[in-house]
Amino acid sequence: MSDTIERWRQAGERGDAEAAAVCLANDVVLVSPLTEQFAFHGRDAVRELLTAAFTAIEGIEYRTQAEGDGTYALSYTARVRGLALEEAQLLRLDDEGLIGQITLFVRPLPAATALMSTLGPELARRRGRRGLAGFLAANTAPLHAMVRFGDRRVVPLAGPKP
Repeated sequence: MSDTIERWRQAGERGDAEAAAVCLANDVVLVSPLTEQFAFHGRDAVRELLTAAFTAIEGIEYRTQAEGDGTYALSYTARVRGLALEEAQLLRLDDEGLIGQITLFVRPLPAATALMSTLGPELARRRGRRGLAGFLAANTAPLHAMVRFGDRRVVPLAGPKP
């Protein structure tokens, strides 16, 4: 296993954005699991995102790792707003052995909407945009409520019969 990946895992499990940022190339790109509208470019932008994410995501525990040719696939379990969360990370190392690209995948849907309704407002607050933070919270809350209700009450109706 790469030393960079081991340090990345340890930083994630501690919720330490500064230690995680040390593992990143200066020109790192993080592809969001929540939107196709933008990616996070550069170590500072990804550090800011990780700082906000570690306020929302608790109890990260890495479970799986696969590697090949400078690419690593990791998965962890955690909680966001009390909901079980699983995240898969596709990490590509650069020529210096630092993480140059991160692509994230999140499941299940209720945890993804909880993360969206927490992370967007947190990023806006950290950037001094309190009005935008409130707007984002107000706009994502109904989606999260519908998904939670559907997951608890409607989806089980379509599940396998015992």
